[in-house]
Amino acid sequence: MRRAKGEIVSFDSAFFLFCYFPAVFVIYALVRNERARNGLLLAAGLAFYTLGRLFDLLLVLLLAGMTYALGRLIARGRGARAAAVAAVLLNLGVLVFFKSVEAFTVRLAGSDFWMKLLFASPAPAALTAPLGISFFTFKCVSYTVDTYRDPKNAAGGFGSFLLYVTFFPETVSGPLSRYREFAPQLTGRRVTAERAAGGLCRFIRGLAKKLFLAGASGAVADAVFAYTGPADMRLAWAGAVCFTLQLFFDFSGYSDMAIGLAGAFGFTSPENFNYPYAAVSVTDFWRRWHMSLSGWFRDYVYIPLGGNRRGKLRTALNKFTVFALCGLWHGFGLTYLLWGVWHGLLAGLESLKVLDVPRWRKSRAGAAAGHVYTLLAVLLGFVMFRAGSAGQGFSLIGALFTGFSFTPAGTALLLRAFDGRTVFLLILGALFCFPWMDRLPWRKDAGWFRAVQLGVYAALFALCLTELAAGGFTPFIYARF
Repeated sequence: MRRAKGEIVSFDSAFFLFCYFPAVFVIYALVRNERARNGLLLAAGLAFYTLGRLFDLLLVLLLAGMTYALGRLIARGRGARAAAVAAVLLNLGVLVFFKSVEAFTVRLAGSDFWMKLLFASPAPAALTAPLGISFFTFKCVSYTVDTYRDPKNAAGGFGSFLLYVTFFPETVSGPLSRYREFAPQLTGRRVTAERAAGGLCRFIRGLAKKLFLAGASGAVADAVFAYTGPADMRLAWAGAVCFTLQLFFDFSGYSDMAIGLAGAFGFTSPENFNYPYAAVSVTDFWRRWHMSLSGWFRDYVYIPLGGNRRGKLRTALNKFTVFALCGLWHGFGLTYLLWGVWHGLLAGLESLKVLDVPRWRKSRAGAAAGHVYTLLAVLLGFVMFRAGSAGQGFSLIGALFTGFSFTPAGTALLLRAFDGRTVFLLILGALFCFPWMDRLPWRKDAGWFRAVQLGVYAALFALCLTELAAGGFTPFIYARF
């Protein structure tokens, strides 16, 4: 029986936790030669793709090989512009092709007649987008553009570039590193017991976020969005708030796990989240949410469009364009486009000072209003992002403010969803969305603190294993993008 895409290579799968990662980590610790360690990580990255689907590996090798070859032409100055355009179009073309084909087959899936007429039902697995395609194609594009801007950024050897593209901690959902930042770490990196322990602790923290906080909030969100009856205000707010929590803890949990894994091997991956729900404007939110992707769109789309150098109106239009493209990056669906357009509209209005959030922050009441506005804007966008259709999205958004017709079925759903454990984890999740713990006077340099910290993480990992044993496989949300 074929596994669901990404199941076997997911960071929270039993295979990864007890077979794949321990084997790679132990061999890595025993090998002392840096070149051999790089070779081991390259082999591990290629194996990671092979375990998901052999076709994915072949596509990665083909794109990486062609991008590297074109990058060599760029570095040598031989038709550099044409080579750069070809590499960018190649990678974006492959991304658009698979995104559009997958969107098309998803729509066809609703029609048994067309599915059986065109191909077997369900659709062949080869038509689904390869594992992590959005991230490895964006890595190739950033490498191409950086090399074109400065040939010194070109990779010295194909092995180094392929390791960058297939570095398994970042394979499925990033963070999006740049080759110019990754390459210096291939030589001279320090791998210490303390750093490895710190990386493993961060991995455990991310795993706990995924299993407990994202798991609890996701169960409620899934129940609400799957509800076929008329949604009332209670259901709409429960689904919206819980999905807002689920997406943050699912994706920031993955980022913690990826950064922790990279740290265990001596690498530094870019940070991806900085308490986004503490933001005071939509612009501020995107400086804190999925920061590596925001930085990619800023450097390779927003700035080339003119950035903020051509007046306020052009700045607003550039932001709108970037967010619309960001929505389509998530998938060729109307819900994703509307989500991107919503954020682009608000970011543009903030640039034009129509929504003058910085002015609001001059008073305490204004700062509170700015924070509420940002949370509400983000929540409304996420409702559309999660909805199965634009119609469902607008229906739930309307119910947030007008859904006063409560039904027994809705009440029963809420009673089933909000048991004591779920409520406790939701409260805990809401607290961890804000940086209050960072402000506590911890003695992080004290020996006793480190000993207690290690004990806490060991106990947390044991709880994670218990949770994994009790539950089923739940793929990371961003694995499908």
